Amino acid sequence: MPTNKTYVLSIAGFDPSAGAGILADIKTFESNGVYGLGVVSALTWQNDIEFEKVDWIDINKIISQIEVLLRRFDVRHIKIGLIENMDVLQQVIKFLKEKITDPVIVYDPVLKASAGFEFHEILPEQFMQMIEGVYCITPNIPEANLLFGADDLEEKLETCSETVNVYLKGGHGTGSIITDLLFTKDHTYAFPNDRLPKGEKHGSGCVLSSALTAQLALGNDIEVAGENANAYTYKFLASNETLLGYHNPVQL
Repeated sequence: MPTNKTYVLSIAGFDPSAGAGILADIKTFESNGVYGLGVVSALTWQNDIEFEKVDWIDINKIISQIEVLLRRFDVRHIKIGLIENMDVLQQVIKFLKEKITDPVIVYDPVLKASAGFEFHEILPEQFMQMIEGVYCITPNIPEANLLFGADDLEEKLETCSETVNVYLKGGHGTGSIITDLLFTKDHTYAFPNDRLPKGEKHGSGCVLSSALTAQLALGNDIEVAGENANAYTYKFLASNETLLGYHNPVQL
């Protein structure tokens, strides 16, 4: 094996700007002290402010990419990002569960690019059935509203956490304090931060989700992983005033 580090896999879209998707995931993995592997689920034509189009990778090609990696590397923690539809997601999850003992899957339900492009819709009544086997989902507030409905959202996420952990990214909230919420079966954790004046970053949701996956792979419990991922993402948001953040090795 080429490294003694823990291996973590990203299954995500390719963003040429490297702000989001698989390139952002790999940078985040490495900065959090794990070795990042990557499987491409989509090719995109975008930069930090524009999104032109997406070319979906066939499910058989996604599976083949995963398969060749698993023949060589011991992987248990997987982050899934941009995916064509829920049928493809189900097939990917099924394959991972067949090939990996007790996989830890973090799914970031990317429904819309930060540049404004809408990928697809997911029917709320089907969502929970479709993600069976996922350890944690990491929607932002608009995604959670689409998936579960805006009314009584936190109550719905508390109910959802009986089945799957939910990390709700709070960047779309209002006010001077931005609070992420982690819903687990036993407790709800809050991670507040001051709103940064120029903290908006292309791909920040991808960074949070991949940081969470890396922190879990390092052996942290979900609440510690969530807190560390929040701290890493905040440093990423504060790294400069442009839309493309910088990654630095984490010191937590």
